[in-house]
Amino acid sequence: MKQRLNVSATTPSLYAAVFALDTAVKQSGIDLNLLHLIKLRASQINGCAYCVDMHVKESVADGIPAQKLPLVSVWRESPLFNERERAALEWTESLTLISQTGAPDGAYDLVRQHFSEEQIAQLIVAIGTINIWNRIAVSSRLVHR
Repeated sequence: MKQRLNVSATTPSLYAAVFALDTAVKQSGIDLNLLHLIKLRASQINGCAYCVDMHVKESVADGIPAQKLPLVSVWRESPLFNERERAALEWTESLTLISQTGAPDGAYDLVRQHFSEEQIAQLIVAIGTINIWNRIAVSSRLVHR
């Protein structure tokens, strides 16, 4: 696979804006371990090898057990995920696949059981942000190293 274009070089101000949003999400107080799981799951759904590779490496560096990471793709069948993580992963899938799911009430009700309104808002922005990054990487054909 060959990279199509370099979005950061072609539109540096737009790329910087997405980077600033990502930084704001990280600084919002969102749980770092949940953020890693969200980014990994959305990237898996979106077929973004560049982002999957990056988020696996970041997750391991931040202490998430290596055994847990490949199981993110099958989180419903694994006992390694607690109820809070399951709610966040369900919400991630619902919002990443929003054209198919419509962000159903069941997923929202589940996430409300484990998160405050502020935390749900953080999750929404975090999920939206990783989906932006995935679209940049996949459409540009970024290649992981």
